[in-house]
Parts: sequence; C-alpha cells; structure tokens
Amino acid sequence: MRRDRRVSNPFTGLSVEGARRALAAQLRSAQQGEAELDARILLGAALGLDLTGLVAQGARLLTDAEALQLARHGQRRIAGEPVARILGVREFWGLPFRLSEATLVPRPDTETVVELALEIFRERRASDQVRIADIGTGSGAILLALLHEIPGAFGVGTDLSLTALDTARSNAAALGLGERSAFVACSYAAALSGPFDLIVSNPPYIPSGEIPKLGIEVREHDPHLALDGGNDGYDAYRALIPQAAERLAPGGALIVEAGQGQARNIETLMVAAALVADRPPRADLAGIPRAVSARKMPL
Repeated sequence: MRRDRRVSNPFTGLSVEGARRALAAQLRSAQQGEAELDARILLGAALGLDLTGLVAQGARLLTDAEALQLARHGQRRIAGEPVARILGVREFWGLPFRLSEATLVPRPDTETVVELALEIFRERRASDQVRIADIGTGSGAILLALLHEIPGAFGVGTDLSLTALDTARSNAAALGLGERSAFVACSYAAALSGPFDLIVSNPPYIPSGEIPKLGIEVREHDPHLALDGGNDGYDAYRALIPQAAERLAPGGALIVEAGQGQARNIETLMVAAALVADRPPRADLAGIPRAVSARKMPL
C-alpha cells in the first residue's frame, strides 16, 4: 500500500495565539534568533496584523492560506534566513527600507554614522545648499536618513550594483525623497565631481578570510560584494578615502563605518589623504568605535 508522504502543516487548526506559541517553540528548538520576537513579527506578516491585531484576534483559527504562509516563513527562519530578508523590509533610523539580494540589511550599528554626520553638520553648517554623497549606498539607508533629517539637502548615492541602485531609488521615492536624490553606478566616488559637504560610507570591511566564519544570516544572505574588504579588510578604505578627500568642499567631512579594531588605521589613511581627524570615533551601543570622521581644512 502506498503511503501518503505529504507533511502536515503544524499550524493548521491552531488559533492565532496558538500559532505564535508553536512557531516560537520551533525557533527556540532551532536556536534561531530571538524566538518570541521573531515569531510575533513573522506571524504578523503572514496575517497582515500588527501587535494590537494579533492580540485582538488571538482566539480565532488560522485560515489554511495563513497557516501555509506562516509555515513558509518559519521554514525560512529555521534555515537561518534573517527576518528582514523574509519580510523584504527593514527599519533604519525609524524609516522603512525595502531590501533586495544586492543590499545589506541595515543594522543599528550603522545609525552611529548618521548620528555623527548630523552632529558634524549641525556644528559647521555654512549654507542651506548642503550636498551629501553616500559611497556604496546599497539600500540608500544612510543617505536617505540624512536627507530626511536635513531639509533642503541634496544627496547622491553610488554603487557598483545596478540592482542595489534600483532598490535605493525605490526607497527614495517611497520616502518622498526622490527629487532630492540621485543614484549613480560607479566604483566608489569615481563618477562624482563634488564638492560635497558630507561624504558618508559603510564600505566592505571584513577580511576575505573571515567571511566563511561569519554567522549564517550574514554569510549566506548578505551580498559578498558589500562584505569583502580584501585580505586585511582595508581595500575599500584605501580606494574611497583619497577619492572622497578630493571631492569634499573646504570644511567638509568624511564619515565612514569601521569594523572592530579598525578605527585607528582608518584615521591614519584619512590623515595620509590630507584630512584632519579632529574628533574621536563615535562608539556604537556595544562600545566599539564604529563611526570614524575627518574633515578637509578650510581654505
């Protein structure tokens, strides 16, 4: 007799609250992420409900379509795919950013670059015609966060990936910043002429040999083009810092994200490009020097 090999859906027949508990248990067993939080987010996405809706509808049974969608979400998370990749969107600086396979998932650590850039801008603002460049823009997160905070500023994002640039343009349009931004395909700042008041970048800075050791969420799901910083992790900085120095306006500032233990060497590269490192790096919430800055001397 032939057996039915179909696997039953573990969420079929469960209530909304029961499905949440069941998914959280699966994620805890698989040791993936923050089980309770991830389960709530994935359940809400599958059902199209926010937290209030999940609570209000906790006793109702899932439909078959909802159970199927939740099972798909759960399988992807158990396999190590980040929640943001599953949903296709991630919040950064309080703003929603659509993702693609060519973009990094924006991380809270990178908000340190935005914080330092805004601090420098507010200290040295010279005019209302602020120009910003974001080198290796990816989803556009850093650039668009700055444009959101600086009314009237205009920004240019560069990237080698056309897919990433399409994603950034889409995010700019969705945030109402399309008319104040432009996106250019080039290597670092090669196609830009300047001058810019602020240049920001979260470049690839992980040494090539360290990439296979990264967690599965990064190693298998973030684009290696945006991770691989060469043998010692500094290839991108060696390329972009001299280019940025040439394109900064007098008094303008370059702010870059740094990996753990890299801040001092990055400052050395900035000074070698005739920039002035006049403030300590900004640390992230873990205390790691994360945002490194230098400025171009005024004429």
